[in-house]
Amino acid sequence: MRAPHLQDTSQTGDTPWCELSQRFYFEAAHTLRRTIETEGSLRIHGHTYEAEVTVSGYADAKTGMLVDLGYLRQQVARVREMLDHRFLDEIEHLGPATLENLCGFIRNQLKPTLPQLSSVLVERKASGDRCVLREKI
Repeated sequence: MRAPHLQDTSQTGDTPWCELSQRFYFEAAHTLRRTIETEGSLRIHGHTYEAEVTVSGYADAKTGMLVDLGYLRQQVARVREMLDHRFLDEIEHLGPATLENLCGFIRNQLKPTLPQLSSVLVERKASGDRCVLREKI
């Protein structure tokens, strides 16, 4: 018997492939050792980050859901709490607070409970920077 938040994704035929996303934001501070623009990066500074996680697969024929959106929101809130208003340099298993590492951290936190996770996007809209981590299918 599968957990109630996991849906049967073994469908075939005319069932369409779905992508379900949840966006969230977090504000955090960090430092970063770089070879360019080093002075500002070495000082503690902060950003508003926006993130989006996407799960992919087939919706369950009985429920019509790929993943219960309530469960997806619950898992996103758990990860957001780990990042929001934190000093990212102190977060275990994150490494340097790059966009790439933030995507990987979010992925590593969500994948065990959301096996259908297919991508993680993290961006800083104010500076026009973003990174997308996609799972190989």
